[in-house]
Amino acid sequence: MRVALIQLSYDDSESVEERTSRVVGLVREQAGHDLVVLPELWPMGGFDYRAWSEKAQTTNGAVAQALSQVAAEIGAVLHGGSIVERPSGETGPEGKDLWNTSLVFDAQGELVTTYRKIHRFGFAGGEPKLMEAGADLALIDLPDGSRAALSTCYDLRFPELYRAQIDQGATAFVIPAAWPMARVEHWRLLLRARAIEDQALVIACNTAGTHARTEMGGHSAVIGPGGENLAEAGEGQEVLSVDIPDRLVADARETFPVLADRRLNQRSSR
Repeated sequence: MRVALIQLSYDDSESVEERTSRVVGLVREQAGHDLVVLPELWPMGGFDYRAWSEKAQTTNGAVAQALSQVAAEIGAVLHGGSIVERPSGETGPEGKDLWNTSLVFDAQGELVTTYRKIHRFGFAGGEPKLMEAGADLALIDLPDGSRAALSTCYDLRFPELYRAQIDQGATAFVIPAAWPMARVEHWRLLLRARAIEDQALVIACNTAGTHARTEMGGHSAVIGPGGENLAEAGEGQEVLSVDIPDRLVADARETFPVLADRRLNQRSSR
């Protein structure tokens, strides 16, 4: 399976329409890949909290339609990163009407999976103040037959999420992010930790550039199930193109069957 990660750099000067057009062009250049991945909240700005409400869209809005068209054009599965979603007529348990929602399109351009970010970053500000939390796991079948689970950025700090995903059959994790430079070493370490402890492939696409006065960390990466770096980007805009070996995860799990020794994967009875 051939994977492209588009580590997009942006600042505060572009409109949503301008950035969407630029991103569509970058995706179009990845024809020949099986899976293309974009970063978290790239249309609206990962840290541009004040603009989220104004820039929010539905999952069939202008950004989604542009991504659908280009996915079909290049014949690839496209993880479109995430958008600030405002569904029509829906509010969540906390009374908010915004979610941080990932969009995945198949090679025919159909929206096949969405994932609403479960763990909201901001410590009572930012996402927790403005957005609802997602509640559901989301998994997709990749072109090589593997099963990939979706998560987003801050989710990476919560290993129990990834254990729940492998219990649903996940062999890979696809993680778009807007992870800042201030904690980029946490990002790099946690990607390897999730890969090693779950014996899974990690495909993680971060953001570059500076927006809303926040410098982004870059260092998008593809990590093998033994923690090996198959590829890692630098700090600026970059496209990683990676060929994933067949049976990479299956061979790792068969050769060193750690997961079979889990003892705490079920609720205790009383």
